[in-house]
Amino acid sequence: MTEERQFGWSNMFVAPEDDPRSQEGYRGERAVLVGYLDDYRKTLELKCAGLDAEQLARRSVEPSTMSLLGLIRHLAGVEHYWFRIHMAGYDGPRLYRSGDDRDEDFNGAVGDPEVVREAWETWRAEVAFAEEYVAAAPDMGFTGAKGDELRGILVHMIEEYARHMGHADLLRERIDGRVGQ
Repeated sequence: MTEERQFGWSNMFVAPEDDPRSQEGYRGERAVLVGYLDDYRKTLELKCAGLDAEQLARRSVEPSTMSLLGLIRHLAGVEHYWFRIHMAGYDGPRLYRSGDDRDEDFNGAVGDPEVVREAWETWRAEVAFAEEYVAAAPDMGFTGAKGDELRGILVHMIEEYARHMGHADLLRERIDGRVGQ
């Protein structure tokens, strides 16, 4: 007999009144782009909340190396690449990438509390850098060090998070059945 799934607020992440994401519409280009990106960043944190290191590192299905911890590391690397390297002109190594392993973000996502701590610390530092960078930009047409326009980078980042939050939905559902939002 197959167990019938039931969906409702009981297996969602937070009740609507406790949701940290914006419940209001955004007005103006900067507010829309920054607001949606901020909401996706908060969604990543919601999808990972309450899980231990082993759960965060749990792979989806063979042969995939995807995990929630891998997504945290990957998105830290994406934030770093687009804001710190492309926009600000940082000339240093990329995060979670080496010559031998271009997928170090996922391959190195192991169920060790120290790896989890470092991943969150790195992601939060990159988000903070990006937020400060965007806040200081004079307008959405501002061009970064590598010739990219800020509005295009923000749209790309929204797309990147949106894509991966779909993955996070499935990963979290596999871990403990929590869905949605």
